[in-house]
Amino acid sequence: MQPVRRTSLIAQVTEQLRAEIRSGSWPVGSRIPTEPELTELTGTGRNTVREAVQALVHAGMLERRQGSGTYVIAISDLGGTLAKYFADAQARDVLELRQALDTTAARLAAQRRDNTDIASLRQLLEDRRRAWDETGVEALEIDVQLHRAIVVASHNAVYLEFYDSLLPVIEQGIRVNIARALGPYHKEHTELVQAVIDGDPDRAARAANCFLGLLISEYNDR
Repeated sequence: MQPVRRTSLIAQVTEQLRAEIRSGSWPVGSRIPTEPELTELTGTGRNTVREAVQALVHAGMLERRQGSGTYVIAISDLGGTLAKYFADAQARDVLELRQALDTTAARLAAQRRDNTDIASLRQLLEDRRRAWDETGVEALEIDVQLHRAIVVASHNAVYLEFYDSLLPVIEQGIRVNIARALGPYHKEHTELVQAVIDGDPDRAARAANCFLGLLISEYNDR
């Protein structure tokens, strides 16, 4: 038996930050508070906060972006490990995996969506349509949020965590599509969201499968 040691201050702050991420207070894709803000929130020194943040960067849950801040990229250490693995994956392989994930998620969402999910999907669909021609950056963020909202509507926590581990590479794929001007796919997204809202699992699955199939076909035609 070894003497029980008090948990270090850095470990305590690290766990607090991890808890904020896991609870959804800082969702995947969001920027966490700055070091001065975290220092004030935790009542600890800046070096302690810096070390705690760095621990979660090493765990793959956070990512520092030069000149922008620190962002959540996974909600668990496992998700961070998966994110690192997928970061080196081939674009076509990721699209094919997304096709399988999004198709199943759409089917589950059509079966399990609630009023909150419906309101969120409608708003995101409208925001996406409005933003697409205005700024690629905002369109990118909303597009990712819309597809993630369908996974949220599946009400499967394990599915959501796995999907979140893919978000960085999903964002990169959408960014490439915007740069190549492949089109907004408004009709396809509208059909997908409406099928989920209507509670039609088969139609929702077909819409998701068809949409990702189009992206894969365009990728193969490059």
